[in-house]
Amino acid sequence: MASQIIALGGGGFSMELEKPDNPIDRYILAQTGKDKARVAFLGQASGDAVTYHERFHTAFEAMGQEHTHLSLFQPHTADIEGFLLSQDLIYVGGGNTRSMLALWREWGIDVILRKAAASGIILAGISAGAICWFTQGLTDSIYNELNTLNCLGFLPGSATPHYDGEPMRRPTYMNKVATGAIQEGYALCDFAGVHFVDGKLVRCIACREEAKVYYVTRQGDTAHEDPLPMTVLT
Repeated sequence: MASQIIALGGGGFSMELEKPDNPIDRYILAQTGKDKARVAFLGQASGDAVTYHERFHTAFEAMGQEHTHLSLFQPHTADIEGFLLSQDLIYVGGGNTRSMLALWREWGIDVILRKAAASGIILAGISAGAICWFTQGLTDSIYNELNTLNCLGFLPGSATPHYDGEPMRRPTYMNKVATGAIQEGYALCDFAGVHFVDGKLVRCIACREEAKVYYVTRQGDTAHEDPLPMTVLT
């Protein structure tokens, strides 16, 4: 089965607080091919914050889906692999990417997620839940810093979220690409994302006209950003 990953720079239920039934999450759900999908939320990047779980459940209840979450602080099941591999969609929230990946590796969730992708389960996420799938990501896991982080490597290259939403994201990412401190890759604005099938980009999506995705390359000692064609969701 095809492996599908959808990575969001921002948007979806995490940011559309007044629109629990929103175009980006509807697009992600549509890729499951089911009217009532089984969706699990992983909120380890936020320390499994209860309010984040509640926001997820409210949104996916409003969209008529089967919704659950996995906590690593108050485990819901001893069979984590069986639980995750029974889903149609695994949705990863934002927060501290470095801490999330450390927890996943300790619990073996990184290995389980690779199995999930290979079995056709949709993998999706926002911010930390977006960059984690790439070889590298630009993360703010350390207070007041933006650093290169080695991630899961399910997708080639690097990525950064919030490209237009945080003032230091663009110049820092451009500088790091220019100096080779991070691999070339995808700059994702808020309310925009990328959809990969079997490791290849098939579509850039957005729910706002101004939301963009750029591919940033190294050219000599500078970086160059190319805006990619967007599909605006309604």
